Amino acid sequence: MNISLGELIFKLVLTILLCSLIGGEREVRHKGAGLRTHILVGLGSGLFVLTSYHIFYTLKNETLVDPTRIITGIVTGIGFLCAGTIIRCESNVVGLTTAATLWIVSGIGMAVGTGLYSVAIVVTLAVFFVLVGVRSFEKRLKKRLNNQGGCYGDPGPQQGE
Repeated sequence: MNISLGELIFKLVLTILLCSLIGGEREVRHKGAGLRTHILVGLGSGLFVLTSYHIFYTLKNETLVDPTRIITGIVTGIGFLCAGTIIRCESNVVGLTTAATLWIVSGIGMAVGTGLYSVAIVVTLAVFFVLVGVRSFEKRLKKRLNNQGGCYGDPGPQQGE
């Protein structure tokens, strides 16, 4: 697999742009993993995919090579990285959304690396919508449930405590 310099630059720039959209949202919200982390995870995942494909095409006539083995390693490694962003603080768990976005930008980097540009763009837009658009809906829902006596999250101190 020979990739031209132009195609390589396109893949790098697209990965940076897509991961920046998600990482920028995390950065603005002052989350632990922000813009740079999201870009680096996406670029790293794309690099591993390109390397895997290169190894496959270089050695396919000489030995049995499975290009998905490196990709499987990416998923495992990102899972470990994401676990480090999740923290339990008393009765609350924080970092789940950031962990999920790191996992997703890894997938976006892999999609761009394999040439699935449309998939990467659509997923990025969907994730951005969830992070920004669904957040306001979630706040209204929490407020409504708390006002109606619903149990969403910690109910707070009870009478007699």
